[in-house]
This record gives sequence, structure tokens and C-alpha cells, in this order.
Amino acid sequence: MSNSEPGGNSMSEPMVQVHNVTKVYERGKQKIEVLHGLTLDIPRGDFVALMGPSGSGKTTLLNLIGGLDQPTAGEITVAGRRIDQLSSGQLAHWRAHNVGFVFQFYNLMPVLTAEANVELPLLLTRLSAAQRRKNVAVALEVVGLADRAKHKPKELSGGQEQRVAIARALVSDPQLLVCDEPTGDLDRKTADEILGLVQVLNREHGKTIVMVTHDPKAAEFARRTLHLEKGQLLEQAA
Repeated sequence: MSNSEPGGNSMSEPMVQVHNVTKVYERGKQKIEVLHGLTLDIPRGDFVALMGPSGSGKTTLLNLIGGLDQPTAGEITVAGRRIDQLSSGQLAHWRAHNVGFVFQFYNLMPVLTAEANVELPLLLTRLSAAQRRKNVAVALEVVGLADRAKHKPKELSGGQEQRVAIARALVSDPQLLVCDEPTGDLDRKTADEILGLVQVLNREHGKTIVMVTHDPKAAEFARRTLHLEKGQLLEQAA
């Protein structure tokens, strides 16, 4: 389950290019500029932690990179595609094939089994039922939950639920994983296990990962940490 070899020459090729991006939200007559002409390159195979105080623009930037939102101005290129130029329909199709999302609160369907939750993104593709089942089995194996495939969320621990959510993010074999506070609802030990899994996905499966976190210990699992404050990048630490 990888689109590129981790490390090596892959790190020199950009996966994400954010150029002079501004994002303005309108609330009634008020305009709130969240990102101010931000420029950022993320190489293929990188694992970046985005940190900064609440309201600094971390999640906004993550949503723009993942194609969940579009910039007010500027360019965003992911895997060679200018996603800021796509229509909402094109963007939905692009997301289904190129990005996996992991959120703080798992967002699992409580009435569905683990394997049915993992299969959901594949229902947007043209894969056969047999191929979908195969992809689901591989994804659950990767996150160590092959033996929990028939369990529903209420029968799983928080850490297991997040593993199911990660399997769901992986099931379409995306090049890019975007994670918004993926361990924010977990205890330290479970959080470290989940972050270790995310690190394996980066190092052994070649996934490019962008993760928003408030937790300095979580950021230590990344290859590098970027700090945002008031919509601007403060530093780009190696």
C-alpha cells in the first residue's frame, strides 16, 4: 500500500505547493483574513506537524491542502494538480482518489462494522465489490485490526476506533494523509501507539503526511515541525 518509496530521492519532489495563499471568511459584513499570503512546499514523502495557537490558521491550511476548502487567492498544487482551479464536483472526485483524512473524533458510523466503515470511501469509486473487500482487508491488516473487522465502534476502544479511521483514510491508497489532532481525544500511551502507526505509514509506506497538533510530544513523531501564528508561517525547522 504505497505510491512511492519512502525517503531517498522522493523527498526532493514536491507533493504540496502552497503559493501566496490568502483565505478570507465572511461573517455577515465582517471579513476575517485567516491566512495572509502564505507560501509552503512539502516534499513527497515528508511528515510535517503544523503547530500554533488556536486561531492561527492551522486547520484552515490543512483543509485547503486536503481540498476541503478553497483559497480566496493564491495557488495550491498537490501531486502536480492545481486543486484551487477545480470545481466542487471535480474536487470531490480528486479527494476520493488522492487524500485520506483522519480527524480527532474518528467520525465513524455507529451502526456499521469496522470493515463497512473502512469501505465507505470506496463506494465513491468504480471498484468491484470483490476489489473493495480486498482493499478493506489490506487496510485493516496495516493498522493491526484484521481481527476486529466485524466489530461496531461501540465494541472498540478509542484507540481501536482511531485505527479504523486511519484504515478508512488508507483504503483508497492515497498519496497524501491529512490529520487534524488525530490523538487529541486519546490518552498518552494510546496516542503514542497511533502516532507510531502514522510514522510507519510515512516511513514504510511512503505516505506524505500533514498533521495539525497542539501536542509537542505528537510533533516529535514528524520529520519536521512548522509553526503558524496569525495566519503566517513563523519558521520552517529542519
